[in-house]
Amino acid sequence: MSNKMWGGRFASAPDAIMEEINASIDFDRELFRQDIAASKAHVAMLAETGIVEADDAAAIGRGLDAVLAEIESGRFTFSRALEDIHMNVESRLTDLVGPAAGRLHTARSRNDQVAVDFRLWVRDAVDALDGQMRDLQIALVDRALEHASAVMPGFTHLQPAQPITFGHHLMAYVEMIGRDRGRLADARRRMNECPLGAAALAGTSFPIDRYKTAIALGFDRPTANSLDSVSDRDFALEVLAAAAICATHLSRFAEEIVLWTGPFFGFLKLSDKFSTGSSIMPQKRNPDAAELARGKTGRILGALQGLLVVMKGLPLAYSKDMQEDKEGVFDAVRSLSLCLAAMTGMTRDMSVDVARMKATAGAGYATATDLADWLVRRLGLPFREAHHVTGKLVGVAAAREVGLEDLSLADMRSVEPRIEQDVFDVLGVEKSVASRTSYGGAAPDNVRAQAESWRARLAAEPG
Repeated sequence: MSNKMWGGRFASAPDAIMEEINASIDFDRELFRQDIAASKAHVAMLAETGIVEADDAAAIGRGLDAVLAEIESGRFTFSRALEDIHMNVESRLTDLVGPAAGRLHTARSRNDQVAVDFRLWVRDAVDALDGQMRDLQIALVDRALEHASAVMPGFTHLQPAQPITFGHHLMAYVEMIGRDRGRLADARRRMNECPLGAAALAGTSFPIDRYKTAIALGFDRPTANSLDSVSDRDFALEVLAAAAICATHLSRFAEEIVLWTGPFFGFLKLSDKFSTGSSIMPQKRNPDAAELARGKTGRILGALQGLLVVMKGLPLAYSKDMQEDKEGVFDAVRSLSLCLAAMTGMTRDMSVDVARMKATAGAGYATATDLADWLVRRLGLPFREAHHVTGKLVGVAAAREVGLEDLSLADMRSVEPRIEQDVFDVLGVEKSVASRTSYGGAAPDNVRAQAESWRARLAAEPG
């Protein structure tokens, strides 16, 4: 029997294996809203330019609305034999409005059709992800203000380095997510050109108005080159790259939650809402939400790598390989959305053991740099010499198993005779943190100012 889609060129149906590898309806049905929206814009333009009669265009528009309602209500039957969302919608449209449905595909191809559908879907996904990132920033800012003065150890190499505050630590993630949002905004601006009307690869001889369809679909303008229009997947790659970076940021935070909720750190606790137990060890409270957010990062990074590999060897314009562009993007967006929700929930849920944080903030001689800075300021030592003197004093304290603040003035002067009593004014962890007043530093007043600035900025955003 003749193939329903290819008409007279093919005399028989495809092999079952061909049908299996070729069909995309199992996943591209997710594009149904975008496909119908693009078709409505296209047929409206065809009517306004006189390419299709107004009555036929009106019937097609009503039919598309009916198809949309059927899909949204779950009454629509998808057919794998029709391959993809485009042909499934068009076939049902033909059932509803008759031969007039065949005029919808005038001056377009499935190549530009899928290009516009996918671009619309990714644009919608960017907007939704941006909203979730904003929610996470708000949660982080709220907790940072709550704990702007809560002293904790700052780490390098996962070793105690210098005292900071928990609020300062949280504000670091506000900055990271801010950059993630900026990357998505940049990607959205670049993708906001409409490929509809490029047809298969060369444009069309029909007198279409591509600006009209572009504006109707919320794009800034039509794409400028028909070959590029149907073969471009930069927009998906760019969003995947931004998603991968964001997921990496979330994974780092998740790793810290995993560490800090354990008994060896004991900085945080998660409620039952974000914890699980063990099937065999009744005492366990596992931070599985954080672990899963950390783990899903691999899927998002893999989606980026997968699409890069698909695209790297393709000549212009469209190749069927590009059917592999969607599943990874769909999965990455779903995964990132879930991770953002989980991290926002945990940020709001976590309880902070302020006393435990403070008790460990001075571990590992974390105020040693404050001592070295004092030697530079008060005694005029070059920093390298001050570093050397401080190292010797740390050695003295370590040999006696005491903190720097527990050494006597005589102990200090045994290494550097010019040290005065007021050196002890800089050795407490709270004094250390309070002294970090440089722009972007960890002083509590800095943290509050930064958090309030972000709070005002986020509140001023539309929506």
